[in-house]
Amino acid sequence: MAILYALVARGTVVLAEFTSTSTNASTIAKQILEKVPGNNDSNVSYSQDRYVFHVKRTDGLTVLCMAEETAGRRIPFAFLEDIHQRFVRTYARAVHTAQAYAMNEEFSRVLSQQIEYYSNDPNADRINRIKGEMNQVRNVMIENIDKVLDRGERLELLVDKTANMQGNTFRFRKQARRFRTTVWWRNCKLTFLLILLLLVIIYIAVAFVCHGPTLPSCI
Repeated sequence: MAILYALVARGTVVLAEFTSTSTNASTIAKQILEKVPGNNDSNVSYSQDRYVFHVKRTDGLTVLCMAEETAGRRIPFAFLEDIHQRFVRTYARAVHTAQAYAMNEEFSRVLSQQIEYYSNDPNADRINRIKGEMNQVRNVMIENIDKVLDRGERLELLVDKTANMQGNTFRFRKQARRFRTTVWWRNCKLTFLLILLLLVIIYIAVAFVCHGPTLPSCI
């Protein structure tokens, strides 16, 4: 899975978050929120080990995600933009006064759904390429996390790879069941057509026997 963790925050106040695997990314993300300089709108990325924390700050609202390094920048920032728009559209002015985790129960489900979509659906990247909305991401420099966290503050990033593999296994089984269902319906349709064709042939044969010129009528 490309994206493993995400949160939405106002300053250092986390309003909603979700993680798709067992990890301490939440703790490190909160450290980043405290250390990211300035209050201006910005897009920044910080790498740690084989993972990258991508941060998008717009109008005082910060959306952050942790993704695998192989995910690049376009998909994570497309995800962040999508989450920002959904969050503002859903909660509007409440964003500026909400207490910590006030939206977590409801919006964590949205984070989960969109993490799944941007991590596994090829259309997520294709749509953004067509729209051409992520060109500005090319200018986002990926810096080491030591840029914002002192070495004494930095925590080792722990990611449960087993849980991640289990998630991949679940998706594979789900796709396999969907494929088997599709094949089953296709076979049913083919069987129905063959039975229908056989009935038509039998009907024609019976009609020919009963009404043929050399045989007496069956009536």
